[in-house]
Amino acid sequence: MVALNTPKVDFNFTAKDFNLLGVDNKYYTLSDCYGENSLIIMFICNHCPYVQSIISNLVSDINLLKKDYQVNAVAIMPNDVNEYPEDSFENMVNFAKENKFTFPYLIDNTQKVAKEYGAICTPDFFGFNANLNLRYRGRFNDAKKEKVQNYEIGSSDLFQAMKFIAETGNPPIDQKSSIGCSIKWSNSTG
Repeated sequence: MVALNTPKVDFNFTAKDFNLLGVDNKYYTLSDCYGENSLIIMFICNHCPYVQSIISNLVSDINLLKKDYQVNAVAIMPNDVNEYPEDSFENMVNFAKENKFTFPYLIDNTQKVAKEYGAICTPDFFGFNANLNLRYRGRFNDAKKEKVQNYEIGSSDLFQAMKFIAETGNPPIDQKSSIGCSIKWSNSTG
């Protein structure tokens, strides 16, 4: 697996609409996922060790962000499931249940959404303000592939950034790139 870092945030980027199937067999658009103060769009998958190392802490942080700061989240799985069956829709359903997702987990079968967002790895986090302007493109924390023991909910870079965005609408100054496994592009799409 190739580890990639995300590029610096493009403050001129605005959230692009989508219509993707979720693990609950419902379709979701951008407006279905939008939060009162901000929105996290994250590209993740089931098998990536970077995602697996943070997933329980990520779910806890997202739950607290939603409760205290009206920040919603949506996860999108962009990988080619023909080449990576561990990321299949059925396995996504199981992954969401096992990790108690309280946000939509969507499959990007065509990989069109991932390309429109310029996603390059899993996990790849996009934090938007209330106007759906991109204000954060950074990491969850510095854990890499190791699960953080005794994690304090709300201590992640992502949590602090989204709290700041929800309160001010502005981007946090200190943004460190996310690192993760490269998105598994289909040979027919890219």
